[in-house]
Amino acid sequence: VSVSTRKVSGLGPVLVDGRGRTLYLFVLDKHMRVTCTGSCAAAWPPLELAAGETPTASGMAKPALLGSDRDPEGGRVVTYDGWPLYTYVGDSSRTANGQAVDANGGLWYVLAPSGPVIHRKPTSGSNG
Repeated sequence: VSVSTRKVSGLGPVLVDGRGRTLYLFVLDKHMRVTCTGSCAAAWPPLELAAGETPTASGMAKPALLGSDRDPEGGRVVTYDGWPLYTYVGDSSRTANGQAVDANGGLWYVLAPSGPVIHRKPTSGSNG
């Protein structure tokens, strides 16, 4: 499982998975554990790690910030600077339609490769 980076208009460099899909954090995870399960995880699929796998970093992603957390529904989810990472079903590759969305009881944001949460909304189109 790879975590890399790409530039999104209005947001700058953000984290993406190995297929180029934008990765998000869920504010309700409180920078520590997976809380998006069930119907939440259907809309915001976690970046899952197979048993025995470790995540890898490329681009501007920092290997030292990668980790994993137990998924309450089984398995492990990749974390970055302690935040569990998710994709969004409303994205196609190279979009960030989930940025600053209030859904499933909380807000969703992208992360900068250096670790800080990016709170601003992308510019129209959100393509990088």
